[in-house]
Amino acid sequence: MKTMKFGKSDLEVPVIGLGCMRLTELERWDIPKYIWHCISLGVNFFDHADIYGGGECERLFGESLKEIGIPRDQIILQSKCGIVPRIMYDLSYENIIRCVDGTLKRLDTDYLDILLLHRPDALMEPEEVAKAFDELEQKGKVRYFGVSNHKPSQMELLKTCVKQELHTDQLQFSIPFSNIISTGMEANMHTDGAIDRGGDVLNYCRLNNITIQAWSPFQSGKGAFVDNNDGYPDLNWALGEISAKYNVTKSTIAAAWILRHPARMQTIVGTMNYYRMLEIARAADIELTRDEWYRLYLSSGHILP
Repeated sequence: MKTMKFGKSDLEVPVIGLGCMRLTELERWDIPKYIWHCISLGVNFFDHADIYGGGECERLFGESLKEIGIPRDQIILQSKCGIVPRIMYDLSYENIIRCVDGTLKRLDTDYLDILLLHRPDALMEPEEVAKAFDELEQKGKVRYFGVSNHKPSQMELLKTCVKQELHTDQLQFSIPFSNIISTGMEANMHTDGAIDRGGDVLNYCRLNNITIQAWSPFQSGKGAFVDNNDGYPDLNWALGEISAKYNVTKSTIAAAWILRHPARMQTIVGTMNYYRMLEIARAADIELTRDEWYRLYLSSGHILP
């Protein structure tokens, strides 16, 4: 598995990580085997959130990791905080500390490699986030920090008080769900793709050495697009031809499309299927040509002005 530098840190991470939101879909006895399967593929990066399964995903992962017996320093644990389901977002000092302590207990670990702020909080005060980050860093509970679903201006606001580097921004991104690309490609156009919904977050992250983590890499925003011939017939035709050339699956090529971008994104996949993870991991060894990359982009409905 290829690795990449994580933000401005000295941490090396695999280009593909496992999103653990659906861990509860596996039978209890199957979870340690699946974690081991991912590690054996070089996918030793595990993305959690305190709300996944109401905390059950973290608890099951922590138990399973102990059963496997993998040394803690051989895996990378990331979790997210700040969402109070169906009620509010809460990035107050008290809630960040409470969430991290709960996550550490459920994962049965002394520290997180990475903590992300899950969603922007309209009532967020950067001074409180800074206080929480300082305490978590000083106590050795979190090594690196980042955000998820944040715009550049929101990161800049955090940076007025937060002294730690923000190493990543986790964003929904896939071939059809790629407004962060189309907004630049269709600059100065009266087209839907030209609408900037992310504050030029792609270039901001590239300019500031912030790693973009792509979540839902096989979703369009309206559901799965791989093998969805009713919604994306042209894209699936292109995926089929290109995957046949490389002797891999369509999902492999969809992941390789993300990894081909020079922003050097990390792809977070949520599959709980052994064989699909095996195929997706092969994307790390495929570099699409420029023609192939643009063919997939255009076949998903994007345009070139």
